[in-house]
Amino acid sequence: MFRLKIQKKGTAAAETHRFTENRLSIGRVAANDLVLDDISVSKRHAALRRSGDQLWIRDLDSTNGCRLGGHPVPKGEEVVWPPEVGLRIGAFTLVQANGQSRGPAARSRPPADTGVSGHQTDPSRQKTPQVIQLRNRVHRRLLEMIDLRRLDLKEVDDRKLREQCHEILQRIMSDYRSQIPDGLPEAEFVKDVLDEALGLGPLEDLIADPEVSEIMVNRKDQIFVERRGRLALSPKIFSSDLSLMGVITRIVGPIGRRVDESSPMVDARLKDGSRVNVIIPPLALDGPSVTIRKFPSSPLEIGDLIQFNTLTSAMAAFIESCVVNRKNIVISGGTGSGKTTTLNILSGYIPEHERIVTIEDAAELQLPQEHVVRMESRPPNIEGKGAVTIRDLVRNALRMRPDRIIVGECRGGESLDMLQAMNTGHDGSLTTGHANSPEDMLARLETMVMMSGEDLPSRAIREQIAAGVDFIIQQTRFSCGTRKITHISEVAGIEEGKVVLQDIYYFKQEGFDHDGNTSGRFMATGWIPRFYDELQQRGIEMNMDIFHN
Repeated sequence: MFRLKIQKKGTAAAETHRFTENRLSIGRVAANDLVLDDISVSKRHAALRRSGDQLWIRDLDSTNGCRLGGHPVPKGEEVVWPPEVGLRIGAFTLVQANGQSRGPAARSRPPADTGVSGHQTDPSRQKTPQVIQLRNRVHRRLLEMIDLRRLDLKEVDDRKLREQCHEILQRIMSDYRSQIPDGLPEAEFVKDVLDEALGLGPLEDLIADPEVSEIMVNRKDQIFVERRGRLALSPKIFSSDLSLMGVITRIVGPIGRRVDESSPMVDARLKDGSRVNVIIPPLALDGPSVTIRKFPSSPLEIGDLIQFNTLTSAMAAFIESCVVNRKNIVISGGTGSGKTTTLNILSGYIPEHERIVTIEDAAELQLPQEHVVRMESRPPNIEGKGAVTIRDLVRNALRMRPDRIIVGECRGGESLDMLQAMNTGHDGSLTTGHANSPEDMLARLETMVMMSGEDLPSRAIREQIAAGVDFIIQQTRFSCGTRKITHISEVAGIEEGKVVLQDIYYFKQEGFDHDGNTSGRFMATGWIPRFYDELQQRGIEMNMDIFHN
């Protein structure tokens, strides 16, 4: 028999539960032995096993994970739960209530957390004040010695500079080698100092990890990563806010952007095209915050989306025919739903002989065609002047003889210019927008056109939308982390003053599978788009089977 004290966040008192079984399942639904009723807990969250006087915990690949004493429990690995350590599951904290420990624990902390593929780091060693202070001292000594040697950093390439700093650091370590804690390899410690001084610090390994798709630095000592659609806390940390600000400067500086108290928010990109957003104090209350959406080393193709069950081969064939036949498409969805990835894939269908102009806030698109002109907006300088907006670039693009205009995302008044381009001979243009459904995207387009400052009546705006936009592709990221194209809808015209949509495909959700992932079917409505009839009348053979289930 053993007892657990269970307290939910925000409640005053803990409840004590007694268990006689040696194995317990923990989760949100009633089928579990221990039910923790909160949305932060997965349906099947964890498994508890009692062996002698010890308890063992195993995370069942839950959404929010388990934490022992503040450290994440590795997914799928069973670890000992020391009696004196609290276990965090979602909004609940569990504590063993059996009194004093009766017998030594097999391990005093969770085993090494694989924060980076192929590179194991014990989070407790990374986060101890002793290690952080030692890193700061060694880091300062390194910067002082580099300054004493007056290296011309502009004349030294990255590899040569790193080699010189590594040599200097080896001499510095002779004074600090004895202070490194047992179990923390010196080579790893030296690498961390070099990364912090010359590179992106603890983000270097996370960016190099192919499984990490997004990195979220909430503050200097809290970094979350997304792997396979699931968020987890990384053991990596920055030693100080100053160190984090140094990394931010190295990110935004090379592309001519700045971030300071007068301009505390900035969008930027890494060398590989990964999107970066930075916000610093006074707007960020806990210190500088960085969000990095990684750019894949090899861009995804439509076959990858079919394999991920984001869409079907029939839907892919239809989308390809839309792009090849110069239909104007808006890809809508929420944050992180995969709009830009889908836009990049669709852009790859554009024929090689066409001239393409891309317009983005932070350049992400990677088009395989040769005839591409890429443009990027520019924020104002320190005097508040010199800004070049997306709208400015769309207007300029019209003078560049484009066959296709691709706008990374329409957020405001540029929507009017985009619609006018679609209506004045630039068929086959593509863009994305934030919306929760195709109908919501239409309403958002109307609102964004009003933001242009032009005094246009609603009916005129809707006529522009109905004439300019041919199809809306809705993409959704579900709570389990999977992404699916939930609607492909044709803009069918205007009836009674409203823009009418006709679904061609939609995703019918049917629940969840045994792993907690969204399950369902992609359905064809049977609606044949107007341009297919036109193509058939011109004698062009089209595969009509894709419109039937």
